[in-house]
Formats: sequence, structure tokens, C-alpha cells
Amino acid sequence: MACKNNELTEKQKVVLAAFAQQTEPVGTKVIAAASNLESKVVSCQLKALKNKGLVESPVRCKYAITATGKTSL
Repeated sequence: MACKNNELTEKQKVVLAAFAQQTEPVGTKVIAAASNLESKVVSCQLKALKNKGLVESPVRCKYAITATGKTSL
């Protein structure tokens, strides 16, 4: 499964929405549980979302939605 880096896919929207519900940086397992997606799928979408500047990693292996990410929802 390739991660495309164009516009937001449905899975990327689901992952981004799950990040928007978090109050602090979290790992992929938390997002997988919140979005009902497999961890592998979340990891793939996370990479694309980071490249777009919609998600950041303020702490090693933990991620949070950016202000740009919030406006993209």
C-alpha cells in the first residue's frame, strides 16, 4: 500500500480527526484505537500527514495535530 501525498484521503481524514480529539501527543496505537484502523495503516497515513505539515512529532514516537491540521478538518 503506497502513501500518496496529494490531497487528503478518507483514511487521512479519519486519522487527522482522531488526532484532533487528543489533548496531548500520542503514539500510533492510541490513534489506531481511536480511528478503528490498523496500526500499519495509521503509520502510513501519519507519514503523509507529517509531510503535509498537518501532524508533528514534539516528542519521540508521539504525534500531535498542528494548527494547519486543525484547519484542514
